[in-house]
Amino acid sequence: MANNAMNVSTGKPKISGGVWFAPLGTTLPTDATSALDEAFTCLGYVSEDGLSNSNEMDVSAIKAWGGNIVYRSLTELNDTFAFALIESENVDVLKAVYGSDNVTITDNGDIKVNVVAEDPTEMVWVFELALRGGKAERIIVSDGAVTSRDEITFNDSDAIAYGITVSAYPDSSGNTHHFYIEGDGPSI
Repeated sequence: MANNAMNVSTGKPKISGGVWFAPLGTTLPTDATSALDEAFTCLGYVSEDGLSNSNEMDVSAIKAWGGNIVYRSLTELNDTFAFALIESENVDVLKAVYGSDNVTITDNGDIKVNVVAEDPTEMVWVFELALRGGKAERIIVSDGAVTSRDEITFNDSDAIAYGITVSAYPDSSGNTHHFYIEGDGPSI
């Protein structure tokens, strides 16, 4: 197959939102374009740095007598997604970052966030991308938890951003995540 510039794209968020989350066990989408289950919540604008996926593998080399490497064994897979949420007054963003039970709206409409030391809540995460030519890509983490929070900077020139890392856990088939890319129509 020859080079094809039409296969080169960028990964912009869909207009309807790029980052979605839902309770663990929510029905997962099965393609790139169908409507998400109503349990999914959009987390609004993400910083201009977008979404990054690190899929780090740790492989151990097994050597035979004499020094030849005769086998390589996967000893660890760390699949993470990092992004910064910039709708800092969005209650759903705060719930995603700090846990749903730790965010409340008071009687007078104020938002109260309790920052506590607790195990991260596992959720379903979906990342919605708009590719070149109007195609869609959908990345699905069927079980993931916020395992890192970045430093928050408060100043008069940058948006308050909640930078988080979502760590993906394997599903019953061993997949830490999977993705769909919208095709050009029926295959031959």
